[in-house]
Amino acid sequence: MPQLDLREQSVPSLAIADAARRPADEVVARLGSSALGLGSEEASKRLAEHGPNAVRTHRASGWAVLGRQLRSPILILLLITAGLSLVLGDATNSIVIGVILLVSVGLGFSNEFRAERAAEALHTRVTHRAVAVRDGAAVEIEVTALVPGDVVHLSIGAIVPADMRLLAAQDLLCDESILTGESLPAAKDPTPVAGTAALGDLTSCLFMGTVIQSGNCTGVVFATGGRAEFGRIALGLGERQPETEFQLGLKRFSYLLLQVAAGLTSLIFIANLLLHRPVIESLLFSLAIAVGITPQLLPAVVSTSLATGTRQLAKRGVLVKRLVCIEDLGDMDILVTDKTGTLTEGQISFTSALPASPGVAPGELLTLGLLATESGYAESKASAVGLNPLDAALWTSADAADFEPARYERLDVIDFDHVRRRTSVLVSEAGAPAYMVTKGSPEDVLALCADTPAGVQAVLDEQFDAGSRVVAVATRAAEGLTAIAPADEKDLVLAGFLIFLDRPKATARASLDRLGQLGITVKIATGDNAKVAEKVCAELGVLSGGTLTGAAVEALSDPELADAAREASIFARVSPEQKARIIRLLRQSGGSVGFMGDGVNDALALHAADIGISVDSATDVAKDAADVVLLDKDLGVLAEGVMEGRRIFANTIKYVLMGTSSNFGNMFSAASASVVLSFLPMLPGQILLNNLLYDAGQLAIPGDRVDKEQLLAPSHWDIAFIRRFMFLFGPISSLFDFATFALMLFVFNAVPGEFRAGWFIESIATQTLIIFAIRTRRVPFYRSRPSAGLLGASLGVVSLGIFLPLSPLAGVLGFDPLPVPFFLALLGMAAVYLVLVEVAKRWFFARAAQQLVQVKSAGAPRRGGTHHIARRAARFSTAAAGPFLRTRVFHNRGPGRSRIRAQRPSPPGGS
Repeated sequence: MPQLDLREQSVPSLAIADAARRPADEVVARLGSSALGLGSEEASKRLAEHGPNAVRTHRASGWAVLGRQLRSPILILLLITAGLSLVLGDATNSIVIGVILLVSVGLGFSNEFRAERAAEALHTRVTHRAVAVRDGAAVEIEVTALVPGDVVHLSIGAIVPADMRLLAAQDLLCDESILTGESLPAAKDPTPVAGTAALGDLTSCLFMGTVIQSGNCTGVVFATGGRAEFGRIALGLGERQPETEFQLGLKRFSYLLLQVAAGLTSLIFIANLLLHRPVIESLLFSLAIAVGITPQLLPAVVSTSLATGTRQLAKRGVLVKRLVCIEDLGDMDILVTDKTGTLTEGQISFTSALPASPGVAPGELLTLGLLATESGYAESKASAVGLNPLDAALWTSADAADFEPARYERLDVIDFDHVRRRTSVLVSEAGAPAYMVTKGSPEDVLALCADTPAGVQAVLDEQFDAGSRVVAVATRAAEGLTAIAPADEKDLVLAGFLIFLDRPKATARASLDRLGQLGITVKIATGDNAKVAEKVCAELGVLSGGTLTGAAVEALSDPELADAAREASIFARVSPEQKARIIRLLRQSGGSVGFMGDGVNDALALHAADIGISVDSATDVAKDAADVVLLDKDLGVLAEGVMEGRRIFANTIKYVLMGTSSNFGNMFSAASASVVLSFLPMLPGQILLNNLLYDAGQLAIPGDRVDKEQLLAPSHWDIAFIRRFMFLFGPISSLFDFATFALMLFVFNAVPGEFRAGWFIESIATQTLIIFAIRTRRVPFYRSRPSAGLLGASLGVVSLGIFLPLSPLAGVLGFDPLPVPFFLALLGMAAVYLVLVEVAKRWFFARAAQQLVQVKSAGAPRRGGTHHIARRAARFSTAAAGPFLRTRVFHNRGPGRSRIRAQRPSPPGGS
């Protein structure tokens, strides 16, 4: 990791432990700030001095991509050997090899760099913001622009943007599992910490990358970027994203082929030396064989597939924040989602007011419901924008038109939270004595009522059974009070119920069926009553595996809840913390879990999931927490995204299977023939040219069509499957190569130049055309048509392969003209080869063992701790070159530092 020169800073740096021990006002003073925050000019100076609050750069680097293309040791050795050959006088062959290698590297570079630019565009389009106090006013700024001394406001679901010292806090709990590995949230308050404490015990500080689980707070930033604890760990992981399961599989596969290539190359080289052939020629031939076996363009194929997938998803209304999110989408096999807007229309309407006693009129009950609103009465009547869906439905109902805001004075309000699940207001009408109105979930409000009329529960059950959403309203006298607290919510008198309706979505059933066909289990997590959720599912014809309520979830231990959550289909009356806990336990049981939500209360679960999904109309907090944003809250659109992720995997596997069949077989044939023949079956430059043409044709694979059955379940890497495929189809390819050798030697009595031209054409034709058989388990062309791009590229490569030995370049490339009967024989052999491959394919896939799907064992999370650290770090990314890497990490050293270092995380579930 590059390190910058150390430099003096005008703003004193504070060690974490030092900031935690000192009083809040002293920390603010030492940072040269105040409760009014920094001025814009001062903030700009500090940004220039400290650098951006970032731990990643998303700027595409052409040099880095070129370096990855050139770092192959075989490629470097081949270039050195070709240069040595040039010095020794074999100029033509050396120049041919050099040109082909340059074109091959350029091809891989251009495709991979284009994909990197696509990733850069994604990062640039997505911004993460925080509310900071600048020039005395609260403004939204990008998190990367935060500097030490900034005063920042945070609320539930927010990711802490930097290391901060708390100035004020209300009911604050913070999920620090990303740093400490602890699943339980940590309570926070501004009181200074006494003595020496470890990281998890610094209760007066908030740490970059952790999540506000409940409450809200204000804090002052004292460490940003790589100076923050999370930044130090993220930088320690390196700039590159951790490799995914599929990428690790590709690496293992590449190592396998590299081992085969190394062994084969060594044997060929030794055999050719024993046959007294020139050393340089033998070495060039051996290395060319190694290059032919190794999948040089595999990174470019994967990157191109991901970039193509991003564009396709954008056309379907699915926006991904990072390229790897596409793979996460395809990997998903459990989806937890709210029902509002996904299973229902999301258009909540107020239907009626049901008084609990004859003394309360329906109009009076509606008025009480309007009074128990957090926003101002005049503003709410003028516009419902910004209100929660239930309040918006209430204020936009026809009966609310008669409400007169000027008659009422609201003296105090207790905002809704997901623990109490109610809102209370202290209100006075026309100067009369004050009274309190409480509105919220029926179960919670009824528990606060002194007496309830007979038959109330029956009325409530009837509405729930009908699928209605119900809000209870209760009141009590509050004469003499000027403010209220949760402790005042007692001895209430039930006024009645407000009834709302959100009808099931007409397309929901089809969308659920489609997700089911893709092997995705859909579970509902809702704050509604269990009976309402069950009614919606019943109307849609969805079979429920059972319901868990929030109370039941709270009573279960983690192992018990993990077992129950796998079976249950509905989680009702669950809090944000319970949603996140359910997601974590589903992940730990081996599932790849997606969560779809659009509210502030969904942010914790979005962070906890393998893939967080939100919608364009969601709250800013939810969109900020999500990895994928849907332009339309529709499960059908989500299904399109899942299919795209799986299509990318399927198309990449096609390239891999090509490398283990015809391509590998041809290189094995060349190696065998070099030992038997008195001349090299193909010159090194011809082998490289053959490989270049083949690879160029395969770059069209990312845009190929994929059969529906390949999208029905998440597919995972199976090296045993690849090995079995190699040992069947590689020998078939070699068999036809040997037939070509016999044809050229015994039928056409070919000289070396003719032999090489004939085999060059046969090998490029067979290994390119076989893609049409390998790309599908169906009958090619008849039941599975390739894309026009792949068809055109393949035919173009074959045509070019036939043309080159007949062109004016034939002499330079080492080819001699071929007799016309050869091409007739080639046509017949190619047809027989493709038929034999098709027969072998049917036999291979008919066996029960040949399944590309590999199911993970229970209890093994698919994503490790480093994956979630890197995912969290992606939000602290800048397009700058990376001065944020130049950090004086020792700024944060202080008492307890050795204990902090020992707690470097490997959290089991914690994003």
